[in-house]
Amino acid sequence: MSDAGLSELVGAAAEGDQRAWQGLVDRFSGLVWSVARAHGLSEADAADVAQTAWLRLVENLHRIRDAQRVGAWLAATARHEALRMLRVAGRQLPMGDDAELEPSDPVQVTPESLALASEQRRILWHAFAALPPSCQRLLRVLMADPPPSYQEAAAALDMPIGSIGPTRGRCLDRLRRLADL
Repeated sequence: MSDAGLSELVGAAAEGDQRAWQGLVDRFSGLVWSVARAHGLSEADAADVAQTAWLRLVENLHRIRDAQRVGAWLAATARHEALRMLRVAGRQLPMGDDAELEPSDPVQVTPESLALASEQRRILWHAFAALPPSCQRLLRVLMADPPPSYQEAAAALDMPIGSIGPTRGRCLDRLRRLADL
C-alpha cells in the first residue's frame, strides 16, 4: 500500500469508516500478533494483547499525527502491553513453541520425508532455543505474516532501526552455526 493510501485509510478510520478499520486490521494484525507471540505469551494471552492494542488504537487514532507510523505505533503498543502482561503475571519467557511455527502441510509425505523433516525441526528448534532471548524475539517478529517493515520491527522491539538488519544477520549466523553442530 502506498504512503498516500495508508494516510487515507487512517483518516477514514478516524472518521468511523468500518471498511477503513477492516483495512487497518487486515494490514497490521499479523504484526500485532507476532509482537505478542515474540514475547512468549500463550495464544490466549497474545490474543488479549492484540485486542488491547487495537482498543488503544481506537482510543488514540485521532492523536496519531503521522499516519505512516500507525504500524510502528501498533507494534510499540503491543510490545508495551505484552511486557505489562508478563510483569503482572510474574512469568518468565518460554524458549519456544514448536506447534506455532511448524509448516502445516508438507509438500510430499513419505515416511522418509516425515522422519527427515522431524529431525530437521528438532535440530532447528534446539538451536533456536539456544539463541539469546533477544535474537529469538527479533526473529519471531521478522517472521510475521505479512512481514513488518524495519520501522515497525524497531518499534516492536525497542531497537534502533539501523540495527535491525545487522542484528538479524548476526542472529541468523548464530542459528546456522548452532544448527550445524
